[in-house]
Amino acid sequence: MRIISICPSNTELLHYLGLTSELVGVDDFSDWPDEIQKLPRLGPDLSIDMDNLQSLAPDLVLASLSVPGMEKNIEELERRNIPHVIYNPQSLTDIQNDLFDLGKRTDKLAEAKKVTEWMKNEIAHYEKISNSIKNRKKVYFEWWPKPIFTPGKVNWLSEVAYLAGGENLFQDVELASVQTSWEDVVSRKPDIIGMVWVGVKTEKMQISHIKKREGWDHLEANIRTKIFKLEESLFCRPSPRLLIGMKRLAALIHPNDYPAFLPEEEESYIKKLQVT
Repeated sequence: MRIISICPSNTELLHYLGLTSELVGVDDFSDWPDEIQKLPRLGPDLSIDMDNLQSLAPDLVLASLSVPGMEKNIEELERRNIPHVIYNPQSLTDIQNDLFDLGKRTDKLAEAKKVTEWMKNEIAHYEKISNSIKNRKKVYFEWWPKPIFTPGKVNWLSEVAYLAGGENLFQDVELASVQTSWEDVVSRKPDIIGMVWVGVKTEKMQISHIKKREGWDHLEANIRTKIFKLEESLFCRPSPRLLIGMKRLAALIHPNDYPAFLPEEEESYIKKLQVT
């Protein structure tokens, strides 16, 4: 097949199913795995060059609604009668369902079953540990600093936080994305602040940005709040890589209860999951 992905999370789904070699084009923000670096780039995920995409004669385009604004890509795919599938996962179960759907469409159902089984086993293992945690940490994920955006209850990061022995600071808000204020964040007394600014590389984020805010002194002195820089690719994209983020977060906030985080193990997981 000739496959195109116009969203980083969908590119990652393909890699977990062993389909990276069938990609003929990707969006500008897809950056994993390394094998895709030489592929034609079709523009940012919110503004795909459809003429260029169509010229690649895809058998299947993987589209997404996981980021607001992608609707116009789908409208154009439909207008041009380009074969495509649309994913819009909000939970770890949704991601497993998308893997099954993609496996059926690409004759990779056996791989999809292995990946979803791996996901279920990892989730069950971490859930068992999580249920034994007595000092659960309140985690504030900062998606964007100004205005402040953070995930609400209807988002995979609420699940990830719980599995890592924490709880999403805004899990009481029945939304996927919450616009709020720093004053609100301070009043909720987070134990952990995870900087995970969408579209910003980890090395470009500066912890000092948060420490300059009014109220930080209170959090630091009275709550003992800690700040961590988290990778967007492991926390903001609805793909199996969220479980790698889960492992990272768990090891950060409860190092004595969870296994050590070994990022190099991800490729070994994938190799074990490939069906030959």
